Amino acid sequence: MANLKIVSAYPSRRTSHLSTESAVVKWILIAVALLYLGVFLLLPLACVFANALSKGIHAYLQAVSEPDALAAMRLTIFAALIAVPLNVIFGLAASWAIAKFDFWGKNFLVTLIDLPLSVSPVISGLVFVLLFGAQGLLGPWLSAQGIKIIFAVPAIILATIFVTFPMVARELIPMMKTQGNDEEEAAITLGASGFKTFMLVTLPNIKWGLLYGVILCNARAMGEFGAVSVVSGHIRGQTNTLPLHIEILYNEYQFTAAFAVASLLAMLAFVTLVLKSIIEYKYRAELRQLLDVGRERTEKHP
Repeated sequence: MANLKIVSAYPSRRTSHLSTESAVVKWILIAVALLYLGVFLLLPLACVFANALSKGIHAYLQAVSEPDALAAMRLTIFAALIAVPLNVIFGLAASWAIAKFDFWGKNFLVTLIDLPLSVSPVISGLVFVLLFGAQGLLGPWLSAQGIKIIFAVPAIILATIFVTFPMVARELIPMMKTQGNDEEEAAITLGASGFKTFMLVTLPNIKWGLLYGVILCNARAMGEFGAVSVVSGHIRGQTNTLPLHIEILYNEYQFTAAFAVASLLAMLAFVTLVLKSIIEYKYRAELRQLLDVGRERTEKHP
């Protein structure tokens, strides 16, 4: 089965006939793809920036520099700065344990990692309300201690961490499995400690996959709406992130200001897309190299 998977990643020349369709079919497929991207991606983005600048650059700058907008930016960045590093640590630890060791409950751990991706973000927010809210499981005790989590910054950070923690692990687990254990075992045999083996052998081999996961994690953290909306309380200048601030502006019919702030997230998405494409190219090249190594090992030791 392993041989089949490795071979399938590198199709032979006998499959080249799949790319010999007529030029008409190719151009039709390309036109359909471009039309789809234009209608569902480029057109909405153009509308965002057109509405953001509809009243001039002065109104645009005023909308993105007002105190509530700046407070929303600071909170969004603050939550991401806490959530992303913690998820990187968790992703490295989880992927190392899952890819390098066999233990009881391994499949269950993988399922738990995927849980935030299969549960609605709104449900995730409600879980935190049921745990830490005034009528929740821990709410009365927290209130007695003077600790406020729900409708405060801690809840926003917790919700952001929860919805983003699979991002890094999901990128690293398959890469570490493909990498195998031979290089680490050789380093340990030569006397390297576990930490030195990780820093000098494992980490360089997964650096592009790690950066790819970090970019996805950061983009999700800064754009999260559902879970954060449930636990924030929508307090202006205190618990509103950028997505929540945009919603409030739009509901108050401040369309130009709403689109102006939304354009910041659109530009973030564009930068994320560019970085994602660059790192994805490096990531795939490194993954192909690892597959080549794995195929050579399989051929030598069938």
